[in-house]
Amino acid sequence: MDYIVIIVSAIFINNIVLSRFLGICPFLGVSKNTSTALGMGGAVLFVMTIATVVTFLIYKFLLIPFEITYLQTVAYILVIAFLVQVVEIVIKKVSPDLYQALGVFLPLITTNCAILGVAILVIQQDLSLMKGVVFAVANAMGFTLAIVLFSSLREYLEMSELPPAMKGVPAALIVAGILSMAFMGFAGLV
Repeated sequence: MDYIVIIVSAIFINNIVLSRFLGICPFLGVSKNTSTALGMGGAVLFVMTIATVVTFLIYKFLLIPFEITYLQTVAYILVIAFLVQVVEIVIKKVSPDLYQALGVFLPLITTNCAILGVAILVIQQDLSLMKGVVFAVANAMGFTLAIVLFSSLREYLEMSELPPAMKGVPAALIVAGILSMAFMGFAGLV
């Protein structure tokens, strides 16, 4: 039952983008069409899961034993940057087609604060490794849901007749706010 609560809460109630407001940069920047939004969501899912596992292990087996937990944020940023580089190199060697599909998204993930936020939240909420992985996957799914919904709405806005002052970013920000309020309606679920 705990896992279901974690999943529903991370995807709908405490959505990393629409409720916690982490990962706004790629949310606004990569959401102009649905295919790029899906690519970004897939890349975030992969890196967020791996980063959560690695940062959890570093925290439990390196930072706590040496009593250097104050270096948590710095260590996590270095780990995430390193992981993104390793993943990029491995994918480039193993699957050039996948590298072409994700190539533009992988460097963007290095600066995605949602990855860092989830890694820190796993430690703050004192989750086990398994619950942390489920939490990371669910948050990545919530990120993907939010960015795909938003990209679909932005594509619709591009075809709509809007006043000149509302075209582009102003309309997108209003839609993002309304989407965020819509997700607040899930607050009573759990």
